[in-house]
Amino acid sequence: MNVQLKSEVQESQDHVYDALKAQKATLLLEDGTSFEGACFGYVGACAGEVVFSTGMVGYPEAFTDASYSGQILVMTYPLIGNYGVPLSSYWESQRIHLAGLVVSNYVDTPSHAQSEMTLATWLKRQQVPALEIKDTRALTQHLRTYGTMLGKIVFDEEIPFRDPNKENLVAKASVRQVMHFGHGEKRVILIDCGAKQNIVRCLLKRGVQVTVVPWNYDLFSSGLDFDAIVISNGPGDPKMATATINTVKQALAYKVPTLGICLGNQILALAAGGDTYKLKFGHRSQNQPCVMRDSKRCYITTQNHGFAVGTVPPDFVPWFTNANDGSNEGIMHVTQPFMSVQFHPEANPGPQDTEWVFDYFLQRIAGTMEQVA
Repeated sequence: MNVQLKSEVQESQDHVYDALKAQKATLLLEDGTSFEGACFGYVGACAGEVVFSTGMVGYPEAFTDASYSGQILVMTYPLIGNYGVPLSSYWESQRIHLAGLVVSNYVDTPSHAQSEMTLATWLKRQQVPALEIKDTRALTQHLRTYGTMLGKIVFDEEIPFRDPNKENLVAKASVRQVMHFGHGEKRVILIDCGAKQNIVRCLLKRGVQVTVVPWNYDLFSSGLDFDAIVISNGPGDPKMATATINTVKQALAYKVPTLGICLGNQILALAAGGDTYKLKFGHRSQNQPCVMRDSKRCYITTQNHGFAVGTVPPDFVPWFTNANDGSNEGIMHVTQPFMSVQFHPEANPGPQDTEWVFDYFLQRIAGTMEQVA
């Protein structure tokens, strides 16, 4: 960070946020419910789908997760901003993907060795409005009772509601060109539907060569050599990602080892003949319990999704089940190396209890390669 920027950051950190003096704004839900508060982010109206996360830590990683595209995020943990914002190398993408943010208590005096700026500074630079209201508990209970709904943060101007799930958010979140990372005998294609960067880091840590391709890349006409495919997480309705679904259909036909993560779980299910549906209020946190099939083992997982697999495709079985609501948390083919998880094995933020999923998948790749040889 250069001296001038460092000085600007320091000035921001020296400023003590005063909610009484901050500009007032209103969160308005589509059912007419409203919450007034003080703006500590960018002053500008926004609209999207209002969702909540029960995570206690990791807001820089969460805010840069493309799965939040088009959403106004309500944080249930009461203190947000208390450890500032780290360098972009710790983020999950290069920008904030939230449409807007709602918290109970914003802390403008961060204390952390990695902090480079306040959360308010970051939000203003990236033009993301943020609202501090006192009763996020009531707002969350409202969303749990009636389900996620459209909403908007407004100041003086009036804007229409916006339903992001009617848009192809994957197309907006995906990379535009092919990128290559690492070296190794195993060559994995990562189909980027809005991928978190820690997926790449986890694969590279295991000595894998990773090629990241756009969501609509014509993989089987590209001439690329690869041993397996990973379908990333991403935002919105999985049925919008028709190009990715068609690519995965080809992968299954050619028996290419395939791993889906989050949105990738839903895309794999659709490609194999299953179906998906929209959850009432989704799973967004680092404390979702998932029970593995044919065992009593329960993993605490990181999640961020509003859709789920409703019909497991033929020749697949459920791999994990959510212990809270019984929804599907992963599927696995009965004979072929096709598998997926609804949670995030790469974590960031959250527990790393399920990072072994990458090891399991890579072992299945090795077994497939040996059979071919």
